[in-house]
Amino acid sequence: MAESAPPAAVDSSNAAVHIVYTERPQDEEPEAYHIRTLSTVLGSDEAAREALVYSYKTAASGFSAKLTPEQVEQISKQPGVLHVVPSKTVQLHSGPGKLH
Repeated sequence: MAESAPPAAVDSSNAAVHIVYTERPQDEEPEAYHIRTLSTVLGSDEAAREALVYSYKTAASGFSAKLTPEQVEQISKQPGVLHVVPSKTVQLHSGPGKLH
């Protein structure tokens, strides 16, 4: 019977930054809640801290982290996770004569 690798052992070479929207934690600091949520998929608090890019606490509750497609699928199923989306950088673009 083959054993599966622990979550932290997943090949992270195809990891990309995703934004994970979560419920607001009631009795816990947001960043601690975000680390705990991430560690359920990544296998440890240390791995979660390494993957965490930013913890959102004001306008929305959530965090951005480097996740593989498999980790995105797993974290999407965690209690309190509302939505997971790829992070995108948008360039503001204005043609000639558009700025006044």
